[in-house]
Amino acid sequence: MSELEPLAATLGPLVLEARELSKTYRIAHGVQLDAASEVSFGLYQGAIVALVGESGSGKSTVAKLLAGQERPSAGSILLDGEAIEPARRRRFRAHKSDVQMVFQDPFSSLNPVHRVAYHLERPVRLHRGARTRAEVEAQTAALLEEVRLTPPEHFLAKFPHELSGGQRQRVAIARALAVQPRVLLADEPVSMLDVSIRLGVLDLIADLRARFDLAVLYITHDIASARYFADETLVMYAGRIVERGPSEALTQQPAHPYTQLLLGAAPDPDRIATKSANGRVRAAVGRAGSSLAGLPGCRFAPRCPFADERCRSQSPPLLPISRRRAAACWRLDVAAPALAEALDEEREEAIRT
Repeated sequence: MSELEPLAATLGPLVLEARELSKTYRIAHGVQLDAASEVSFGLYQGAIVALVGESGSGKSTVAKLLAGQERPSAGSILLDGEAIEPARRRRFRAHKSDVQMVFQDPFSSLNPVHRVAYHLERPVRLHRGARTRAEVEAQTAALLEEVRLTPPEHFLAKFPHELSGGQRQRVAIARALAVQPRVLLADEPVSMLDVSIRLGVLDLIADLRARFDLAVLYITHDIASARYFADETLVMYAGRIVERGPSEALTQQPAHPYTQLLLGAAPDPDRIATKSANGRVRAAVGRAGSSLAGLPGCRFAPRCPFADERCRSQSPPLLPISRRRAAACWRLDVAAPALAEALDEEREEAIRT
């Protein structure tokens, strides 16, 4: 089978890439935790990629690595094909400008002692070259209009505690835009907002992606929202990517048992009803897999109803199951028999030709 061709790669040029990215933390003497292990993917101009998984799966660690807030233990981060090294200070500063992060908690990401204007004026002066007071005021007002906080003068003089959660998150997005980034890392940007306003914030990010040709990484535990919001979805478990593919195909016909479990926990009325072998994935509620470094086997094996001895002793690689999809599972034949059958047919066709 040919090399995997991500759907996001068809939407624009590659901007930011993670190659075999790993982050290990020492948690006790002789004990290490693999928060991220050999994570590889690309962010493309004009495309939204979702990174989905439970709390503790390593999603935020990956975002911090890409944003330069943490140093990787292994692997590399490339911006426009050039490796980013913190020791190269000028290039690293440029990377920090090109790659901006929107945090999960809008209640703590803004300094409560400063007004909205302060949060926007500083990056406008530093990154947009505004010098006169008139230029600064015009550009800060324009930023608020970009994130649909109008009229701007109604918000500039307010303190964060005077805004709603959704308004605070829009100010945080405006602050990220002030740097004129090329990549936006949105780490659970709506999880702490009221359900009634989440769609508006996601719609705003999608609109900004289109208008500014941003490459967006959308981090979430809600796989249903990833289907509607992202072009491509990566599913992460215990520090590893276990499945990836176009969002629609992945959510309509999940391959990995963990992806099936996530979808079973987040019902979607528009999703085509599918049933795994004996419906066993819905009952997979065993203890969580471990991210402890050096442990053998598939990290989902303790919760997987299909796991056998091979799963418990050998870690499955992320292998293509179609031109644009891949999964890390030894038991696709029983976990996703329809996909496994199609894969066998494709392999046979490749051999014949």
